[in-house]
Amino acid sequence: MVKKSNEILSVNALKIGYLSGKRSITILHSLKASACEGELVAVIGRNGTGKSTLLRTIAGLQPKLDGTVMICGKPLHEYSRLGLSKEVGYISTETVRVSNMKVYDLAALGRFPHTNWLGRIDEHNHRSVLDALAKAGMSDFKERLISELSDGERQRAMISMVLAQDAAVMVMDEPTAFLDVGSKFEILHLLHELTRQRNKTIIFSTHDLTAALNQADKIWLIIGDKLIEGAPEDIMLSGAFNNLFDKNFVSFNQSDGSFFVKNEIKGIITVEGTGINKFWAKKALHRIGYKVTDSGTCNAIVRTPDKAGSDWIYKTGESESEFRSIYELARWIIQNEPLTACNIFCDSQ
Repeated sequence: MVKKSNEILSVNALKIGYLSGKRSITILHSLKASACEGELVAVIGRNGTGKSTLLRTIAGLQPKLDGTVMICGKPLHEYSRLGLSKEVGYISTETVRVSNMKVYDLAALGRFPHTNWLGRIDEHNHRSVLDALAKAGMSDFKERLISELSDGERQRAMISMVLAQDAAVMVMDEPTAFLDVGSKFEILHLLHELTRQRNKTIIFSTHDLTAALNQADKIWLIIGDKLIEGAPEDIMLSGAFNNLFDKNFVSFNQSDGSFFVKNEIKGIITVEGTGINKFWAKKALHRIGYKVTDSGTCNAIVRTPDKAGSDWIYKTGESESEFRSIYELARWIIQNEPLTACNIFCDSQ
């Protein structure tokens, strides 16, 4: 018998949207989803499908139109503002524009639910703020003004605030937006660490499908007016990701979870051999518009370098060309070989 996980958040028959005068505008309805303690949940969907509205509704920042939202076993509407802030933290991608506020002060705002009515930051709260700044990589910026930060630094400062809040559920709308590649992976690692080491439940929206597939415990995938939930692998096996893109331009490889832009097929290239050289040769050939197979009849050959400093060799018939890199090889094929078929051999390393 499978033991049921400790569910900390659930939505059932949820209808979300907004009010316009006396009318209610529905974006999504009949939503059913859940998250357990210590889970990292990625919310994925096209722009305009309601991801931000869903996150704001869960965080209690805008009213639901119908249905239920349960936080820690209690209906959302039964929480006071202070009580809810102890359980749920939220950050958005909206730019923070404040004058004369330092990074430390912004992070310290996250401690509001844990201070008295004066909002005094005692030694314990001070240490919590410093810890949050350190985890967000903002310790060296604590005396900087928010107005002096770059977009990426400002996003990290916002993350430090929700970390300082130390809520059981952390809702984040595109937490890696504006971050460079290195910083993005550092933040994703931090989110994963918080779920594992501090048992936090983190629900975040993202357009980075690779990150969601590799890091999330569960995905909430919004397709049309439906929400599909499951492990990344379940979503891949269901084929639901195929509905995210226009199939005329983008393909989803169900075998490895990769996405690629469809290019015009210029010809068929056969790649023989094993190892990392073959893998990246195939990648390059796909990119420049060639279909790759495991067998062929053409007599063109690419041999990979067998040692550092060696050349790539392209040979067809009596002609042989040398290249210092895959880039040079690919450019030469694009400019000189509008082939219908050829045979490429990659030595394994």
